[in-house]
Order: sequence, then C-alpha cells, then structure tokens
Amino acid sequence: MEIDFVVTWVDMEDPKWKEDFATYSGKIDNTKNEVAESRFRDHGLLKYWFRGVEKFAPWVRKIHFVTCGQHPDWLNINHPKLNLVNHSDYIPEKFLPVFNSSLIEIYLHKIPGLSEHFVYFNDDFFIINNITEERFFKNGLPNDIAAFRLNFGLSLWSKCLKNNIRIINKHFDKKEVLKRDHDKWYDESYGSRGRLTKRLSFYDKFITLRTPHNAQPYLKSTFEEVWEKESEELSAMSVNRFRSPKDYTQELFRTWQICKSDFNAYNTYQNTKMFPLLFKAEKAIKAIKDQSYSLVCINDNEHMRNYEQTMARVEEAFNSILPDKSSFEL
Repeated sequence: MEIDFVVTWVDMEDPKWKEDFATYSGKIDNTKNEVAESRFRDHGLLKYWFRGVEKFAPWVRKIHFVTCGQHPDWLNINHPKLNLVNHSDYIPEKFLPVFNSSLIEIYLHKIPGLSEHFVYFNDDFFIINNITEERFFKNGLPNDIAAFRLNFGLSLWSKCLKNNIRIINKHFDKKEVLKRDHDKWYDESYGSRGRLTKRLSFYDKFITLRTPHNAQPYLKSTFEEVWEKESEELSAMSVNRFRSPKDYTQELFRTWQICKSDFNAYNTYQNTKMFPLLFKAEKAIKAIKDQSYSLVCINDNEHMRNYEQTMARVEEAFNSILPDKSSFEL
C-alpha cells in the first residue's frame, strides 16, 4: 500500500500573497477568526515537520506540499519524494486566489499524482516519534474514531460542521449505519469518548462526530464519491475566498468514510495531542522534548502573549529531538 502525505503552508510575508490578500480582504483583523494573523503566519517550524517525516515516517511514498506558489528558501525542491503543488494545479482558476483552508481542502483529490491512500496535515501537525503505516491505515482502510460530540453551532467552525451533518443525514440512515457497524461505533478503545454515542442510540439522526485535530487519513475515492453526489453544494461554497458559515469542511469527507464503513475503529487520541499554545505552551514544550506522543498539534492563537519567546522555546524543543538537517533541506 502506497501512502502519501499532503501538507498545506502559506507565507504571509510574501509580497504577492500580501497584494492578493489586500485586494480581497483589506487587512489582517485579529477580531475576526477568518482573517486573524494566526491563521496565516508562519512559525518557522516547517523544517521540523520535514525532519520528523524523514526520521520517523521514512516509508511515505510522496509529500505533496500545497501552497499558492510559494516555498521556503531552504527547501530542496528537487527532492524525489517532494511534489510542489500550486493551488492553481488543482483548484479551478475562477475560485483563486483563495484564503479559505476549507476550500483548499475539499479539492485535495484533484492534486496531480495523489495516491488513493493519503494523510492530510496542517503545517502545525508534527510527527515527533516513530510511527508506522498501521497508525493511519490497516487492511486498506483509514483508522478513525466514530463517536459523537455536542455541537451548539455558536462558532463559525461549528456552523460548518453542522452543514456537513446535513449532507450526511441526506445520504445515510443513522440507525442502519450503527446497526451494521455496531462494533466499530461502540469500540471499547474509545473509552469515555464513546459515551455520547451510547446515550444517543435512540436518536434517528446523525449529529457532529468528534473531530480529532490531527493528521487525518483519507481515501481519495471518498472525495470523488462525495463530489459526485454533492457537486452542486460543494461548487457553490467554492466562491468563499475566506471562511464562511456556509462552508463545508474536510470533516464531511471523513464522516462520509465512517458512515460508509470505510474505516477501522481506532482511538486516535491515544497517541496524538493538540496543544493550544495560548493555554498549554509549557505542556507542549515538555511533550515535544519527552516525545510523549507520535503526533502533536502546536496550535497558534492571535491573542497569545509573548509569541516570539514562546515560539523560540517551542523551536528549541523540536531541535532537541530533531537537530539534524533532513534531505529536504538545502
């Protein structure tokens, strides 16, 4: 089984990006999440993403590095495992330029040369310990957790997740799915995260599934099927250059996979952890140094104090476990 990685990145200091951003938005506004600085700024940690992949996941077939035509100066663009992907290579030209990560993600299956089995990363997801193909896929299917969560629809992101579920309920019968895949939905490894699923067993409709904020395994054919069924809805949201409450997200494709039974029951939280640096910087730094997990998410926030000092310490932690240049660096 050949497995690819897809990672997205942006350099907000790039003059062309700044020009395009100003044309369509005006300015960075930290009071609005969709145009906040934390959504676009580069932490300077990308080289550790590549170092982690090379050291801890050398089995990856290809890395598809997705940007709006940018790449850091230190990147070895001639690396045999690297595929530089411009948004214009796979997103229809009429929707470009785009600053909406959800739009960038719903077209991933169009990336030239992408394998059927791929893992999607944001650039703040890092591999910090040995990890195997079986962490992401087993017997040709993605590993994932099928469990419900509450969603009151208050934030923009929560509203988008509700949009996803509307589509899911249009195509899948919850009681039939849970009956067919009882063992997957009620797997003991989920622990307390499976309680709400049991409590809502009587309810006829799907609600939002748990959304682990980590590297996500996908089947390319899932994207193709969802687009075949819902091209009108997905095309309509593609006009949103910035995040919108009318968006669909990559969670639509993940949930579709689960509802089709195209997954293995797996508690992804057991070896993955998200650290919001606004609240948990010290824990994040310790987890990196101790290599406490296979995967960590180092989540930025526009309201974080002492940003420069904190990121310097995070970089020091990464350098303590990944001090050597990778072959992806010049």
